[in-house]
Amino acid sequence: MTLVDHVDGLGRPAWIALMVLSFVMFWPIGLIMLGFLVGSGRMGCWTHSGGDPWQRRMQRGIERLQRGAERMRYGADRMDEAADRWRGAYRQPPAGGYRAGPSGNHAFDEYRAETLRRLEDEQREFMAFLERLRHAKDKAEFDQFMAERRHYPEAPSAPPQ
Repeated sequence: MTLVDHVDGLGRPAWIALMVLSFVMFWPIGLIMLGFLVGSGRMGCWTHSGGDPWQRRMQRGIERLQRGAERMRYGADRMDEAADRWRGAYRQPPAGGYRAGPSGNHAFDEYRAETLRRLEDEQREFMAFLERLRHAKDKAEFDQFMAERRHYPEAPSAPPQ
């Protein structure tokens, strides 16, 4: 039985006492003893649940990377949704307007179809009204221009030379 096995049999307090004693006697030996205890895992500094400390550290790093990848996927999905909304806000509707699929409720689908038809009719009427309004404004401006032009005297013609 080696000295290390004998001290292991006595437990952690024996290792602590041996380390303190080595620091008191000659501090470089104490540092070597401290490095041995920490590196071998006998002090339990990095082995709270047993096992290889580097394996646990690697596992934590992998989990952290996976969480980061999930956050990036979530952010990319949100950006895609925002881009779709942005494009949809400025896209011209198709000829029949936007149509959602059936909801499964026949009464609601009929109500929605009727409401959309009514809104499309109102939109067409409003666009026609705006066109008439623009035409009237253009006609009024043109008539005003022509009226002002009639009041101006003819520009004298250039004298013959």
